Amino acid sequence: MAETEVLRRFNRAWSQRVGLLEESYLGQGRTLGASRLLFEMGSEGAGVLELRRRLGLDSGYLSRLLRGLEQERLVDVRPDPADARRRVVVPTAKGRRAVERLEQRSEERAARLIQPLGDSQRRRLADALATAERLVRAATCELEVVDAGSREALAAVDRYAAELAERFPTGFDPGDTAADAASMSAPDGTFLVGRIDGALAACGGVRRLTRTRAEIKRMWVDGAWRGCGLGGRMLGALESAARDLGYREVYLDTNSTLTEAIEMYDRAGYRRIERYNDNPYAGAWFAKRLPTRRR
Repeated sequence: MAETEVLRRFNRAWSQRVGLLEESYLGQGRTLGASRLLFEMGSEGAGVLELRRRLGLDSGYLSRLLRGLEQERLVDVRPDPADARRRVVVPTAKGRRAVERLEQRSEERAARLIQPLGDSQRRRLADALATAERLVRAATCELEVVDAGSREALAAVDRYAAELAERFPTGFDPGDTAADAASMSAPDGTFLVGRIDGALAACGGVRRLTRTRAEIKRMWVDGAWRGCGLGGRMLGALESAARDLGYREVYLDTNSTLTEAIEMYDRAGYRRIERYNDNPYAGAWFAKRLPTRRR
């Protein structure tokens, strides 16, 4: 594909020019992996699990990087005061100074790289890279099934409800959240979250209507990631989950003010149907037959 060739060509040019091929990244005597870990934990530190999710690192590789940074006396790895089962990484004073030097060297290299360009070319480059960064991060969004009653799932639904409360003319009341979570739990339902760099970016659930029909509920994409295809990906993942649960058809409803959602359902092959529920916030109802899996 032309798109993949462009991306591969860019990767080759970029990795060479920003020093990713150097054994000592930015001349600091550490690999890119170790340097990036220092960047990511920041001056206040971060949880080990959070760092692993954010950077997409294998736990064994992350442990080796942390041991190396500990041996340099750049970080301390200690139990999380809020949960002794977890560990947090905190930079030492020496570690904070190392991060400052990395920041300075990185800024200097970036400035040298764009120095030959004129003002308009720099603006074009900045705009193009901002778009590329956003789309690449969105493309690597992880969709995962989680317990609908978990802290993460409830946090996602809270953000979904808060946005609807702002957008709907009459506000929005999510109702009984415990019963809602139970309806999107096994064996008849499921709940998915999407994460980008370890942070919540999307969610959605499936619950039973009848033996053969399921309903898609609580589908939400963070406003910062709209326009990156996450809504379509989440919708497709929820349809697949409903099919795996044995349902043959999915229903959903939406408020008439959510025009972007209505357009997405139309593109995804949903057909308009009559009201099938008593949701006071709904103004449009949809259904879609799920294709059977090939054997």
